[in-house]
Amino acid sequence: MTKTTDETYGGSKYQALLRADFASFAQHCFRELNPRTLFASSWHHDIIAAKLDAVREGRVRGLVINEPPRHLKSHLASVSFPAWRLGHDPSAQILCVSYAQDLADKLSRDCRQIVASNWYRQLFATRLSAQRQAMSEFETRAQRCRLATSVGGVLTGRGADIIIIDDPLKPEEALSQIQRQAANDWFDHTLYSRLNDTRSGAIILIMHRLHKDDLAGHVLTQEDWEVVRLPAIAGDNETWTLDSELGQYLLTREHGEALHPERQPLATLDHIRRTIGEYNFAGQYQHMPSPQGGGMVKAAWFPSYAANGGPTSSTMSCRAGTANKASELSDFSVCTSWGIKGKDLYLLHVLRRIRCVMWNTCA
Repeated sequence: MTKTTDETYGGSKYQALLRADFASFAQHCFRELNPRTLFASSWHHDIIAAKLDAVREGRVRGLVINEPPRHLKSHLASVSFPAWRLGHDPSAQILCVSYAQDLADKLSRDCRQIVASNWYRQLFATRLSAQRQAMSEFETRAQRCRLATSVGGVLTGRGADIIIIDDPLKPEEALSQIQRQAANDWFDHTLYSRLNDTRSGAIILIMHRLHKDDLAGHVLTQEDWEVVRLPAIAGDNETWTLDSELGQYLLTREHGEALHPERQPLATLDHIRRTIGEYNFAGQYQHMPSPQGGGMVKAAWFPSYAANGGPTSSTMSCRAGTANKASELSDFSVCTSWGIKGKDLYLLHVLRRIRCVMWNTCA
């Protein structure tokens, strides 16, 4: 999506745009924090920005955003959005949570840098208090703050108008039922009750999926949340309606298209999938987590056998999963041969190819 603005920052039209349009504000924040890095704008940034703005306006109170790693989710939700919200309302109290305190502090430091900048002070009347400018908590002159903490942190006596949860679990922690349960229990018993006003307060959970029982899966079984699911590769045709200060836009993505091809084209995503494995890719990049032991079909039902433990010849063959396209990310065509020994079936041979024109000719 292309936005036209004044050539120079000093233009009043550009300043008005940064005050009114969060997507433009977040892009400017990125350039200020990363002056040597090119900002590769994408339509999905505008979708997330519009949803976060809906939270600011009180139109959404529970928002789950599932986005793959390295797609600027933390920059949008934990850095730019708190700064923008405090600009419009310096009396807001914002609580930001990450899986580790050092990460929470880093995001807080970036946000504080934005609020303290000269260009931000030209946009908004919000000013930092000289009495409290700690890394994990900085305060405005209206005596309200952005507080950063980690999952499991003590929040006794603290409250917030907006709670932002940004990656509550590390990928390796999500495989531990104890770690998952600890994060879910902390949300239920501590974090959820920290809203200053449960009627108007809002909670934002932005993360890539790690397990079917991670925090996103947990909260969705309890209440109705608005969900923005952005898989790295579209599983279906997608249509998004975007209402912004610049007008209404219809954004579409076709099945098989990458979310941000300028940064992660299909070839890159295919390399990532081969490197981290199907299970991790399905959760972190496609937001379709499944139990490692299988869902309706259990991996334990298919034990291995020794080379001399099965039948000596195949008694039947079958074919499944015909691929229609000969691309690197297409599903495989599969031919299998099976043998029977007693009451058991034995898989003897498997042929997997990207495309099979005829079942006896795979290429």
